[in-house]
Amino acid sequence: MIQITINGQDIEVEEDTSLMTILRKEGIAIPSLCYHPALSHPIASCKLCAVEIMNTDAGAPGKIKLACTLKAQTGLVVETDTEAVRQARTTAINHLLSLAPQSEILLQIAERFQLPTTPAPDGCIRCRLCVQICKEIVGANALRTSRINDRTFVVPDPGNCIGCGTCVNICPTKAIRIEDKDNVRTISIRDEIIGRHPLLRCEGCGAMFTTPRFLDHVHSRSTEHHPDVKEQHLYCPSCAKLIRRSIGAL
Repeated sequence: MIQITINGQDIEVEEDTSLMTILRKEGIAIPSLCYHPALSHPIASCKLCAVEIMNTDAGAPGKIKLACTLKAQTGLVVETDTEAVRQARTTAINHLLSLAPQSEILLQIAERFQLPTTPAPDGCIRCRLCVQICKEIVGANALRTSRINDRTFVVPDPGNCIGCGTCVNICPTKAIRIEDKDNVRTISIRDEIIGRHPLLRCEGCGAMFTTPRFLDHVHSRSTEHHPDVKEQHLYCPSCAKLIRRSIGAL
């Protein structure tokens, strides 16, 4: 038997015992994904089981090592919750999240060990095309950019969306989504709703095709009626085009 020190506590263990095995036996919480005791050699790929090996020389800095690769040797001094350890684990968890941003187990580990995580990829390349189109062409000003946790995000300006869907059509990476369901149009980016609107039914074909706010917006910006909307009737673009052709043929 030999003596090692973990978090200031002296422990007697068998020499060459895996440090991971010792930590688990002692009930010391440590994150790990790729370790399995049945394997002859550790994989050491997830890098989550970082610990700090303290230097016995006074004032000398410790070294970050992986618990799964370490074997117990006489005089080993280990710390499992130092600033250096937390930084190493944070780097590891964010690397793993970059590979699997929707992984529940990774998010649970980050929460349990209080590891700060960077925002998951959201498909948006921050080109701001949607912001400018909505402002300059549509005139609704429903989108803007905002700094959140030192990163720029496209976010909705509450109450300004008219439900036209132009931002969805113009987005080069399809990061903005539109869903017409149960007579309601929902436009969203990431998990944030840009706008939710009731849909109007075409009097010609019966399709649900536009929102009241969009039609109001068109009328307010035009000196003439929108070509797809007649005085007493509400037609979708396809039906309006057929009607115009029919009238022109007379």
